Amino acid sequence: MGPRVMVLSMSVPRLSALVLAISVGLSSCGFLNGPVVAPPSAKSPPVPTPPGLEAFYDQEVTWRNCGDADCAKIIVPVDYADPNGPTTKLAITKVKAIVEPIGSLFVNPGGPGGSAFDYAKAADYIVSPDIRDNYDIIGVDPRGVAHSSPITCLTDEQRDEFLEVDGTPDTPAEEQQVIEVAAEIGQSCKEKAGELLAHMGTNDAARDLDIARALVNDPVLNYLGKSYGSDIGIVYSQLFPANVGRVVLDGVLPPDLSLEQVSKEQAEAFEVAVDDFAADCVTQSDCPFVGSGPSVADQLRAWLQGLDSKPLIENGRVLNEPVATYALLSYLYFPPSDYAELRPALSAAVADGNAKPLFELLDARISRGIDGRYLDNSTEAFYAVSCLDRPFLGDKVKVQQLAKEWAVSAPTFGVSQAWGLLTCANWPAKSADQPVAITANLAPPMLIVSTKHDPATPYQWGQRVVEQLGNARLLTWDNHQHTGYTNGSECIDAAVDTFWLSGELPTAGVVCD
Repeated sequence: MGPRVMVLSMSVPRLSALVLAISVGLSSCGFLNGPVVAPPSAKSPPVPTPPGLEAFYDQEVTWRNCGDADCAKIIVPVDYADPNGPTTKLAITKVKAIVEPIGSLFVNPGGPGGSAFDYAKAADYIVSPDIRDNYDIIGVDPRGVAHSSPITCLTDEQRDEFLEVDGTPDTPAEEQQVIEVAAEIGQSCKEKAGELLAHMGTNDAARDLDIARALVNDPVLNYLGKSYGSDIGIVYSQLFPANVGRVVLDGVLPPDLSLEQVSKEQAEAFEVAVDDFAADCVTQSDCPFVGSGPSVADQLRAWLQGLDSKPLIENGRVLNEPVATYALLSYLYFPPSDYAELRPALSAAVADGNAKPLFELLDARISRGIDGRYLDNSTEAFYAVSCLDRPFLGDKVKVQQLAKEWAVSAPTFGVSQAWGLLTCANWPAKSADQPVAITANLAPPMLIVSTKHDPATPYQWGQRVVEQLGNARLLTWDNHQHTGYTNGSECIDAAVDTFWLSGELPTAGVVCD
């Protein structure tokens, strides 16, 4: 891979993998006798509006029909420390409940950089029929993302070049190229993104979410945050504990982990996913490699490394080691669908030198159209949020050290993950906010869903957040999969739906298989 950091999550282009299963009702699991969280629209005493923000909390919202949904723009301050200063607009969409709503359910698919607006419009696929019947599904694109005054830093050509940079440099010249390109996106954002660049952190996204909650007249926030979306939910619970309703965090990203910790642990988790893919591959007729699972994993890494000196060319595009490695990584999230798509694409490249199928898979995951144009600003938004939330203070020497260490525990992705840290080194914008410290038992209990072999948000992260929150409930899925809800487990779906509909949490220690 090129100089990327990874806090990857599901987003709308991955919906084909998200809709593998929908809940089959609330009676399929007999373990739901835990504590009960207040009703989703409980008429509790009104929470005071934060001082100076009355105009934003009281603004009039004009909704318009936008195709099976209602859409609007809301206004929030760019800098919450200066509410009388510049403002920015957020896109919000509401898919109305099929029956009488018991409240609103806000959703966020993660990223950073995924569109909650588009995610909510896919309501029929991202939540079960029971939840569609009973909740308005609402998505708010975070500031600077997708439909919410999106920042734009790179041209389409620059984004292509960014992917092609060798993130596993072998020479001083290649190392220097990584350093230069890593700095390029920050410099481009400094020149083009404007004042919003310094205010795209998760703290601001959580504050925006509370304004949106108030503007749809919900006294509490009911929420589904997947992957990075869980980070927003955790921060929200610490900033607005009295406003927390029935919150589900699925595939958890702890706010207190450093960029170095996140990158290392993701690299190691994706290594497990490589081994799982290899073990599955040898059982399939279209596997491009032969032998045992460990042998296939070794052959796969050897093929990727061989592209360093002998890349494949497809219609002017270069399939080199970083591009192919990123395509591989992009299809390790959802085994039931991803593996079946990845195998024939790899076979075409490995056996026939045909890179077209692998490029097609990659383009679907990075929202690159057939004309070479990128359909969203997810790359810029990804770094704008990640580098504000988790600045990296190291240098080339530090990265060289980490690359050597991580190559041992994560031979497929460790080196590129280490060099990817440089993108957030010397990021041109700094957040005035301090990271939110998690206080135990501050907010009502939340439901944490964690998959034991999740490559993007490792299982230990869910355990970490549960321990920090004190009263949260952990629901475990013993599977290889990124996130759990509506991804194929009737047990997970039933527990989550029961929580949203009745407030009843599953008992402690439940493991779905």
